[in-house]
Amino acid sequence: MSNNSKPLRGVRVVTLALNLPGPAAVMRLVNMGAQCTKINPPAGDPMHHFTPDGYALLHKGMKHKTLDLKSPEGQAALHQLLPQTDVLLTSFRPSALTKLGLSWSALHKRYPGLSLVEVVGAPGPLAEIPGHDLTYQAEVGLVNGMTLPPSLFADMGGALMASEATLKAVLHLKSSGKGSRYEVALSDAAAWLALPRQLRMTTPEGAVGGAHAGYQIYACKNGRVAVAALEPHFAARLCEVAGLATTHAINDLFKKSTREAIASFFASRTRQQIDKLATAKDIPMMSLAR
Repeated sequence: MSNNSKPLRGVRVVTLALNLPGPAAVMRLVNMGAQCTKINPPAGDPMHHFTPDGYALLHKGMKHKTLDLKSPEGQAALHQLLPQTDVLLTSFRPSALTKLGLSWSALHKRYPGLSLVEVVGAPGPLAEIPGHDLTYQAEVGLVNGMTLPPSLFADMGGALMASEATLKAVLHLKSSGKGSRYEVALSDAAAWLALPRQLRMTTPEGAVGGAHAGYQIYACKNGRVAVAALEPHFAARLCEVAGLATTHAINDLFKKSTREAIASFFASRTRQQIDKLATAKDIPMMSLAR
């Protein structure tokens, strides 16, 4: 984002959200110019203990306060901030917010111009059920075998949705002068990210799941190569450099013989040769270490 592009300049956000989704969302809001204040409990944010460097990166540019929201003093200090706040971001279960006097009905009555963005595990009444990124990914078929997923997709997808919800809240406030409430469920974020799999695009018979010879991971002499020559013109160039004569730029790429011939071609090349070839022939592929 350009340094001069700050669409949220002047917008004030207070976040109570702990762990990854909330801070990742607020990192995006800070980059868009929002003034953000992070409220941590006396024990701190668990993420600070698990990943200190990551915590520092995600919280760069924010103000920090430590408040015990279970105490009258901590609650009073928070309520001193809220009259000057546009959006409150939370990651508590709804029952916990109610106990703290921070339910939407209570907040909206007291602060009509304040918006609430609630990051929860699952939508509606399911928000009280405990879960985490791993369980939400497992629910939508993104956990294969006994291997952990390579990233926290539900958390990061939820962060994007939370920053999007904040933008909605700001637009609504500008048009109506009133605050609004948005619920962001991490299970919904996981389901959104899993949509290509539900559409069978990334299952073994799908074009980007292994069936298309131009969209594969191949072995080479000293590593691997990620090939993404999916479009017909890219696929045609790939076949050309591999010395393959094709009759149909799409159908031929789904043949086992085509995949075997391309695999044989890459097996005889080094990473350096492949990277040069990608640039010279304008083919989307990248070499990788073993």
